[in-house]
Amino acid sequence: MTRAHQHTSHPAEGDHHPEHGHGGHRKHDDAGQAVILDLDAEVLAEHIASITAWLPLESEPRRIVDLGCGTGAGTFALLDRFPGAHVTAVDTSAGHLRLLREKAHARGVEGRVRTVRADLDARHWPDLGTPDLVWASASMHHMARPDRALTNVHELLAPGGLFAVVELSGFPRFLPADAPESRPGLEERAHAATESFHAEHVPHRGADWGPMLTVAGFTVAGERTVTVDIEGKHSEAVGRYAHGSLMRIRDVAAPALSPEDLTALDELLDTDGPNSILRRDDLAVRTERTVWAAHRA
Repeated sequence: MTRAHQHTSHPAEGDHHPEHGHGGHRKHDDAGQAVILDLDAEVLAEHIASITAWLPLESEPRRIVDLGCGTGAGTFALLDRFPGAHVTAVDTSAGHLRLLREKAHARGVEGRVRTVRADLDARHWPDLGTPDLVWASASMHHMARPDRALTNVHELLAPGGLFAVVELSGFPRFLPADAPESRPGLEERAHAATESFHAEHVPHRGADWGPMLTVAGFTVAGERTVTVDIEGKHSEAVGRYAHGSLMRIRDVAAPALSPEDLTALDELLDTDGPNSILRRDDLAVRTERTVWAAHRA
């Protein structure tokens, strides 16, 4: 097992906010989720590229499946990394797939992308070909039956093919520990207030996928954790990413927050207010992203 730490997407983690994941099924509105997914791709682009460059492939893949592709962060990173490859992008959201196709057309790679709308929690998946590489970024933890999904991937892959499971260790953090000035530590308390929700609705978030991959018949070839620590002082995108992320956890966290914390959170989310998170110059994106790479035996 290889574990590397470096400063070089999330996710953010989704529905990562809360749980905007690139998962097989979504409960949140497509439009708001798409904005977060696009910001995730923009802010964490270097980290996604570093993971695609690390993958322990025996040869360059020609056929790739992106499971729970969202609006295409992984799809386009993989197309960039493997210029001879074609990607089948799979998601349950018609809106996300439409945006992905529009991006593919704008980039001139529409001939290398096929989109498939499918529920990855279904027992039987549509025909996705016989890929050399299956990529699942922030999607596996959304599966109601991850064991069944792993079996489906194992049957899908070409002999010797690679399955890459990419997950964030948790929600990104953006504020310093002593912020905001009126309620230091607010961000951690807001995230803590969502824990029971996530324990009930996404119990596989934060799981160790290595043993589950082995049980499903894969041979784990490597595991790597990339530390994300991006200074946002000069990045408008980081501010919008922080705002969108905290906005998406606000309703889940609100019942467990004190009135003072909720007021301070709403002040951060008020884009026109003097305490808006968009006005801060001390933001950063801090999280970890782990990838498990496993071969079909």
